[in-house]
Amino acid sequence: MNTWTPPAASDRKRILDRARSVAIVGASSSPARASNFVLTYLMSSVCDYRLYPVNPRETEIKGFRTYPSLADLPEVPDIVEVFRRPDDCPEIAREAVAIGASTLWLQLGIVSEEAARIAQEAGLDVVMNRCLKIEHARFAGGLHLAGFDTGIISSTRH
Repeated sequence: MNTWTPPAASDRKRILDRARSVAIVGASSSPARASNFVLTYLMSSVCDYRLYPVNPRETEIKGFRTYPSLADLPEVPDIVEVFRRPDDCPEIAREAVAIGASTLWLQLGIVSEEAARIAQEAGLDVVMNRCLKIEHARFAGGLHLAGFDTGIISSTRH
């Protein structure tokens, strides 16, 4: 039974506006991975988040120290963004609750009703099956068909 209700656009914007730090669980140094692409975007001057890649098999990604778990972070992140299989998400939700995070955010294509229940019962906001980069760009006015603001105004695709 699905009990989770997706947050409205205004709620997603509020989550992103109030956040100051993001832990990226499942961050990867591989440029082919979505987590790497999102980290690159979050590093841009458009965003002003403190970023914490979380991956026990990495030591550094894009110049950021990588942490083996959420419990090892130097601060409690506002958003725990997850790039892991849905089966891994309930445990990650429990870890997010244990450290006192505000939001559990499951990346585009990731849905876990159990993780959502765990997080919501503890008072966390939950976003699932949404890309943090796309949502941020949408609200910052930087979303283009290709996913970037090209600075070109035209009726023709470039």
